[in-house]
Amino acid sequence: MTQLDASTRHDLRPIEDKAELAAYLATGCKPKDAWRIGTEHEKFGFLKDSLEPLPFAGERSIQAVLEGLSREFGWQRLEEDGNLVALKKDGASITLEPGGQFELSGAPLKTVQETCSEVTQHLKEVKAVSDPLGVGFIGLGAAPFWTREEMPRVPKGRYTIMRRYMPKVGGLGLDMMHRTATVQVNLDFASEEDMVKKFRTSLALQPIATALFANSPLTEGKPNGFRSWRAHIWTDTDPHRTGMLDFVFEEDFGFERYAEYMLDVPMYFLWRDGVYTDAAGLSFRDFLDGKLEAAPGQRPNIEDWKDHLSTAFPEVRLKTFLEMRGADSGSWGRICALPAFWVGLLYDEESLNGAWDLVKDWTAEERRALRPEAAKNGMAGEVGRIRIKETAAQVLDLSRAGLRRRAAMDAAGTDESGFLAPLADIVRTGESFACQLLRDVEEGADAEALFRAYAF
Repeated sequence: MTQLDASTRHDLRPIEDKAELAAYLATGCKPKDAWRIGTEHEKFGFLKDSLEPLPFAGERSIQAVLEGLSREFGWQRLEEDGNLVALKKDGASITLEPGGQFELSGAPLKTVQETCSEVTQHLKEVKAVSDPLGVGFIGLGAAPFWTREEMPRVPKGRYTIMRRYMPKVGGLGLDMMHRTATVQVNLDFASEEDMVKKFRTSLALQPIATALFANSPLTEGKPNGFRSWRAHIWTDTDPHRTGMLDFVFEEDFGFERYAEYMLDVPMYFLWRDGVYTDAAGLSFRDFLDGKLEAAPGQRPNIEDWKDHLSTAFPEVRLKTFLEMRGADSGSWGRICALPAFWVGLLYDEESLNGAWDLVKDWTAEERRALRPEAAKNGMAGEVGRIRIKETAAQVLDLSRAGLRRRAAMDAAGTDESGFLAPLADIVRTGESFACQLLRDVEEGADAEALFRAYAF
């Protein structure tokens, strides 16, 4: 979330009843014909001549690229403390992650074709602005060569607070902030019952997505022992706001139960009048009671609740939509494959039922074990009776069938299932893109060769 424009903060009335928290989540319920697809992807900028990370400021910098996009393509500027840190246009936004990862948060669109066209247009615009600067961008799940200290530091108030807090609660939180990149898709639900079924199914299957999209096997130029180092990083970031959320599979799960979970997720900050106040580790429950140490006597409004919802990082996150968060960032085709994968599974009732039947008997222990197993071994991973490659093949078939039943056709009469092609290759070979990267390194490819081969 880009917390910059006060005009977008509408409901500043203090919350009077805890029930309002769950009621806000329930406002996301939409009829099926109003369901949309919101795709987000992050990428790393670099200087083509030196292959160093793109700095935040300067003649060749993150800010220079943002300035160019605003000037050449009509994106509206958003600033914080005099720094250009985001852009917005037509329901989409371009924002910055803490280490300068360049993120497109796409507009809510009806079809995978539309969201992929949006990605294509964005990458064309970024390239048009970046090429004259000698700047490139690459989509990988983690920075393959740069140390944490080499990464830029985006000067946003909430990131400053997080940088102080992260080392207190996990060993890899600063790496998560500065050296990882993801692609995710945000999807709608019709009702509380529909949300629960989609949440449970997609949460159980996130490790399968992690294995399919694994794309971060290198750290500082050397194999790190993982197919998805990004996914491994999340296992040692902050146990209070990450993970597989066992309670989602309990009988009483719904909007109210998720709100209760979020009340126990420690706060990061309080935002008032353009200023971030450090509230890291404090309790939103105390805030509701007017007892927040960082703001005595103040009570939260719904905008504060929206902010707080954005500070939990489970593998699936609930706002007024569901966010699929298990995948490494990647190339153009893999960016487009992720929304196709999840839309085929979750927006078609028959495929959703089939996917739920696959996972409904998995135990909490199996679900928890799949997460690190997918990070470590990718498509070759196994947990007891569950074999990731076999499950991925079954799930991909369900997704493909769901997309075909959706029958969302482009101008050529082609449905959305073609976007699954990169995943079909991975299921067939049992090798994610991480395996190709490792082969390249084993065969002597240096940084220059890898950036030349895989940059956008």
